[in-house]
Amino acid sequence: MSFLISCPHCRDRPVGEFHYGGPVRPRPEPDASDDEWVDYTYNRPNTRGVELEWWFHGSACRQWFLVHRDTTTNEVLSTDLPGRSAGGGDA
Repeated sequence: MSFLISCPHCRDRPVGEFHYGGPVRPRPEPDASDDEWVDYTYNRPNTRGVELEWWFHGSACRQWFLVHRDTTTNEVLSTDLPGRSAGGGDA
C-alpha cells in the first residue's frame, strides 16, 4: 500500500523514500538483564491502531524523525523531529 509521509525537512513524499525504524518505546536501563535487552532488541509490538514510530528519510535529507500513524489505515496523523511533540508524545 502506498501513502505519503510529510518529512519535517522535505514535506510530503512517497513512503518508498523512507525506512521504518520501529515504534517509539522506552529503552531498558543500562544495568537491565540480558533478557530485557533481547526483548527490547528483537521483539516489537504489532500494534493495531495509532502508534508513534521512528522513520528515516533515506532518499533525501537522511534524517530520523517521528511519525504518529494509524497502522490499520496507514493514515499519517502528524510528523515531527525528536524532542518535539509528534501527536502528543516527546521522544
